[in-house]
Amino acid sequence: MFIQTEITPNPNSLKFLPGKTVSNNGSFEVTRKEETDNELVRNVLSINGVTGVFLGKDFISINKSEEVNWEDIKHIAISLINDFYSTGKEFVIANELLGEKKEEYTEIEKKIISILESKIRPAVAKDGGDIKFKEFKDGIVKVELQGSCSGCPSSTMTLKQGVQNLLCHYLPEVKEVVAI
Repeated sequence: MFIQTEITPNPNSLKFLPGKTVSNNGSFEVTRKEETDNELVRNVLSINGVTGVFLGKDFISINKSEEVNWEDIKHIAISLINDFYSTGKEFVIANELLGEKKEEYTEIEKKIISILESKIRPAVAKDGGDIKFKEFKDGIVKVELQGSCSGCPSSTMTLKQGVQNLLCHYLPEVKEVVAI
């Protein structure tokens, strides 16, 4: 199995492409081993300097601390991912690992979520991350940035010039977008 890597706008995040399905039910981020029983995620988080693992549909983004060089951990991560898939597993996370509750949204929240899903999520996924709607109140949209987007130096610019401008264009009720 050949695992490709791609750089992201965040110098402390690298995108790993195993060429197989990673998540068969949305994205998932883990920053502490205690948060999951998943073998691969726990092993990757055990690598010295790794601060988070983000699982997308067909990629794994790994975040590291600034003090560690990618040359010191990249080959270990690739080896762990190879070992995981070589046992015959088809994907890293399954439906039962995601316990997200379904909420009732207002019409404006549904429109915000629709724009995030169709116009913004595909772009941030290309950079190894994700954006999730959290709340809309008093004209302010609160979102959570995950994966490579979390802690990225350019995420503030992306949020204001990209996400905020797009949402304000389509929805006059939106005045500002902030990350939580």
